[in-house]
Amino acid sequence: MSNWTEITPLDQIPQLGSRVITTDTMEIAVFRTAADEVFAVKNACPHKAGPLSEGIVHGNAVTCPLHNWKIDLSSGEALGPDEGCTNTFPAKVDGGIVYVDLKNSSRAC
Repeated sequence: MSNWTEITPLDQIPQLGSRVITTDTMEIAVFRTAADEVFAVKNACPHKAGPLSEGIVHGNAVTCPLHNWKIDLSSGEALGPDEGCTNTFPAKVDGGIVYVDLKNSSRAC
């Protein structure tokens, strides 16, 4: 049985943008990079829980809109000198559709 949840067509997420999914326990931000890679992370910066979905995407990272913390989208780790992490979830594109495994956090912080 598959844990992958269909989210949206890739072209419905702007490059360097995101979409937010709300689950029973949290919001998850799904990001699309300039290279059309997708990443899913808990929509809360480890610093002050700022909405990462409203941040600026650059490379495979996002900058929190509240206090400029940079979060690596693949690992969920804050990039130095800041320390902390946010949950990440497996994400993929198949046939132009974005899927996220909402049941299996790759990293639980």
